[in-house]
Amino acid sequence: MENLKEYKVWDRTTRWFHWINAVSVIALLVVGTIILYNKKLGISTDGKILLKTIHVYIGYIFCINLTWRLIWGFIGNRYARFKAILPGGKGYLTDLGNYAKGFVRGDAPGWLGHNPLGRLMVAALLVLLLVQAGTGLIIAGTDIYYPPFGNKMKVWIAEDTSKLDLIKPYSRENVNAEKYKEMREFRKPFITPHKKLYFVFITLILLHVLAAVVTDIREGNGIISAMFSGRKFFKEKPVDSDEE
Repeated sequence: MENLKEYKVWDRTTRWFHWINAVSVIALLVVGTIILYNKKLGISTDGKILLKTIHVYIGYIFCINLTWRLIWGFIGNRYARFKAILPGGKGYLTDLGNYAKGFVRGDAPGWLGHNPLGRLMVAALLVLLLVQAGTGLIIAGTDIYYPPFGNKMKVWIAEDTSKLDLIKPYSRENVNAEKYKEMREFRKPFITPHKKLYFVFITLILLHVLAAVVTDIREGNGIISAMFSGRKFFKEKPVDSDEE
């Protein structure tokens, strides 16, 4: 690291969030893919219920981790806060233009936190994560009756609300047919985007990884290793650094 100065950027919480999120998202995509193509794979009803249960439990980890990151966006260090990771703010468009031109020329200004282009990707991924989390929790409740909405769904469709424990996934015991149909209609606006955004999710993840690799190679600041060590390296002072 000759002639390079080390700068601290990502705190431990941010790094833990990133890798827990990465592992849980990959696991959700893998299990979700199997569920999506369950008929072609010849998976039984019991097998599908098991897969959906696994998907939901991974989803809980994903949602808890995401919730903590949202909180950390207000109380974390400077580079973890929303002001530093989302597009916008004073001078953002100028910074975006300068960075884009510099990136094309091969002499983009160094950024310790997310660069202006990277912030656009962060915003897109964050919106997608929130939509998938919200729709996923509703689907978990309307499909296999898991928290936080599962019990409410059981009450909605039950013939006898004193026997909610009889209502099981893919069973019609103690289920009112008309109310069940109503519940499934309620579910449609949530399941459609959850399924369609699955493909968008895969595309954005691939673009995110590709952008990180290309940026690391071109700028050589350790953008990838920083998510392990919390540190980046620069020849010149980064645009957004307070250090002298």
